Amino acid sequence: MIRESHEGRLNELIPIRVSRMVGSPYGFLRGTAVVMAEDVARLPSTGINPVICGDAHLGNFGFYASPEGELVIDLNDFDEAHPGSWEWDLRRLVASIWVAGRENSCSEEECAASVMSCVAAYRSEVTFLAEQPLLLRSYNRLDVKRLHETATEKSLRAEISRSVKRARGRTSDRALPRFTREREGRRRLVNEPPLMTRVPDQDAEQIAAGLDGYLDTLAPHWRRVLGGYTVVDIAQKVVGVGSVGLRAYVALLEGSSADDVLFLQLKQARRSVLARHVHGESAWHDHQGQRVVEYQQALQTVSDPLLGWTSVDGRQYYVRQFRNMKGTVPLDAIDPAGLEDYAGIVGHLLAKGHARTSGASMIAGYAGRSDKLDRAMAQFARAYADQTEADHATLLRAVRLGTVPITDGALDRPVSAFRP
Repeated sequence: MIRESHEGRLNELIPIRVSRMVGSPYGFLRGTAVVMAEDVARLPSTGINPVICGDAHLGNFGFYASPEGELVIDLNDFDEAHPGSWEWDLRRLVASIWVAGRENSCSEEECAASVMSCVAAYRSEVTFLAEQPLLLRSYNRLDVKRLHETATEKSLRAEISRSVKRARGRTSDRALPRFTREREGRRRLVNEPPLMTRVPDQDAEQIAAGLDGYLDTLAPHWRRVLGGYTVVDIAQKVVGVGSVGLRAYVALLEGSSADDVLFLQLKQARRSVLARHVHGESAWHDHQGQRVVEYQQALQTVSDPLLGWTSVDGRQYYVRQFRNMKGTVPLDAIDPAGLEDYAGIVGHLLAKGHARTSGASMIAGYAGRSDKLDRAMAQFARAYADQTEADHATLLRAVRLGTVPITDGALDRPVSAFRP
């Protein structure tokens, strides 16, 4: 399945993707949504199919700026978003909590406590929202102020404060010194291969034309605003784990002055790994970039107002701001008590996303008010953490045998499981 998922990716970037996956079982889990989708789709499910994230692991929750400039926390990766069983998202989340807990040196009892905290919060939130008017469900969100009130562990609150400070600094103007250089009086994106590479002029022209088409997918106000910007330069940039090898570009735009800058990111969108497992719903969107955008807007309470989609050279993309105060809580800095607390927060956020689309009352009725679902998911999470470690070991063997490519020396270098 991993080799199949590499088809259509840029061959020269596949070794980087594999290198990030072999670093740890958690890195493997991050990069193999396709494997887990195959696994969970074979398990019993209720048949209640809201829009789901499709890749709801612990690291795919984070901060970003609302259209009003407020910092909020929510799900923040939607490449695999698709109608599907709510259990699939919850299973992926709890498995990732257990795997991450082990890599943070948590005991099995502490991992179980974190998973049960997550599922209990999910049950509580979906039950609450199922009893609310549909419009209220759509307004419910978790901003930084409420997040500080929700987090009870001092260690987690300290990490949240540090993460918020970093996120507030991740803006387009502050990215200029990091990602650009001035040459002959004009700004140019840096060339740092293989992670950031200037694209040939012909490709840049095609991408710029794609951005013109992207404007038509925006709301009229934002279309007018972006119409005042000019594309200055474009580079290919490697991001994430699961996305590595797919085409992803950063475009530098200038507005009314040289200091009025905006970074846009184009990411290639392909069919969700869930689509083959959901009968009759896989063809809802002919354009996969449109699918990502619409389902992101369905799952998030507030979204980037510059979200849109386009096509370039026959490939489909979604477009978003590259720097709009995005950030995450570093999982390797959270102690066991903090992990349990944070697991409850992300369980709450996942339930909020599911309840915004459909089936909230049915999910709440099935989940109930006892801890039966919590205990069942904890049992699953431990078993799947074991499976993830076994699968990771299989990938390591394949790398050592040379059947899967990897960057030179990657097996000898320490790799962060959480921040590749």
